[in-house]
Amino acid sequence: MEEIFKQVLSAINDVVWGPWMLGLLAVTGIYLMLGLRFMPLRKIPKAFIHLWHGRKGSGEGDISGYNALMTSLSATVGTGNIAGVATAIAMGGPGALFWMWCIALVGMATKYAESVLAIRYREVDANGEYVGGPMYYIKNGLSSKWRWMAGTFAFFGMVAGFGIGNTVQANSVAEVLANNYHLDKTLTGFVIAALVGAVLLGGIQRIGAVAGKLVPFMAIAYVGAGLVIILLHITDLPSAIAQIVEAAFNPVSATGGFAGATVWAAIRYGVARGVFSNEAGLGSAPIAHACAQTKHPVDQGLIGMLGTFIDTIIICSITGLVIVLTGAWQSGENGATLSSHAFSLALPGIGQHVVAIGLALFAFTTLLGWSVYSEKCTVYLFGVKYVALFRLFWVLVIPMGAVFSLDNVWLLADTLNAMMALPNLIALLLLSPVVFKLTREFFQQPESRDLD
Repeated sequence: MEEIFKQVLSAINDVVWGPWMLGLLAVTGIYLMLGLRFMPLRKIPKAFIHLWHGRKGSGEGDISGYNALMTSLSATVGTGNIAGVATAIAMGGPGALFWMWCIALVGMATKYAESVLAIRYREVDANGEYVGGPMYYIKNGLSSKWRWMAGTFAFFGMVAGFGIGNTVQANSVAEVLANNYHLDKTLTGFVIAALVGAVLLGGIQRIGAVAGKLVPFMAIAYVGAGLVIILLHITDLPSAIAQIVEAAFNPVSATGGFAGATVWAAIRYGVARGVFSNEAGLGSAPIAHACAQTKHPVDQGLIGMLGTFIDTIIICSITGLVIVLTGAWQSGENGATLSSHAFSLALPGIGQHVVAIGLALFAFTTLLGWSVYSEKCTVYLFGVKYVALFRLFWVLVIPMGAVFSLDNVWLLADTLNAMMALPNLIALLLLSPVVFKLTREFFQQPESRDLD
């Protein structure tokens, strides 16, 4: 029965994550980027300045714009940055990294639009907290005939969280600590549950505060180690980048333990793993950005789009370049094992610990970030009276995820993510005139000219 279930899920995933979905993600991003006249790319330096100024927050909201981004990054910076990138290269060759960059660049426009709409159509719940995201901009921005999509998104978002955002992450932490440090998985599960529970008791404010400190630390530590490896191979960097670009447009033959890859494989795995990592278009990140203290939707949109840039263009690129520079992509390894092998080749005795600790921290923060997403989806469907029950259930599920085999959960999570993305992408296209209008008006204001 389990094998049949796995085969059915695999067949569904081949459809929902097939060419049409990847194409819809790409087309939506390209359309928004063109409609915004490439503003997300032109404003990257100014957006970082905007982020710095947004540390303390201003305007209405529950957490600062900076902490909203860190909460979003706590969910997106996870196993995708280590295992996802490695899987893309193992299955699609070095060229997959190029297509990952491409979908991330257009994904910045998608993430910008999501954040703008999250602020524009957010509400205040019965507890006095700001709530928003795709379910709210579908409900408040579109006509009543589209309201079914809001409930659909919220349902899949609530359920998906317990897979990709909870059990899978707990399992990743327990697995990596058991393999590298021989720690008991059951004990690891209960420790994680206790730590997550302590943070969740404080609600979005405490989650944002913890993410605001932990996410920059772990990202800088991981990126720093990767940059050391790149500097050690700096003379090989131009040829590695050339290899990545060439492999993006030409088939890669089998070599060593690498089985070979077509151009379509490079595109498919690069785009799919890129979206899995930065979540641009899935509709998850705007749930966090809706809580931000901000005076204008575009303010948070500028901060929100940096999530995709930091996650993929910076962190995923570090992992991918290390794998290509060290030649580890030809080893036949896959997933987190491939990343660990690459770091170990460059930093013997140290590299595997960088990956192990990085993966554990990334997965832990994903548990926190996705708890926000699933909780807000639960509030939309059932109201604030179920928040305490949701948080209790979220914590109780963690130890189970740490010890169970989750092969089918991964497949189910992929399916649910696609089900989240579809109503969100439709809403983004239908509400794009609102995004374009708000953006145009914002940059016409005299006080916004310092961003030009």
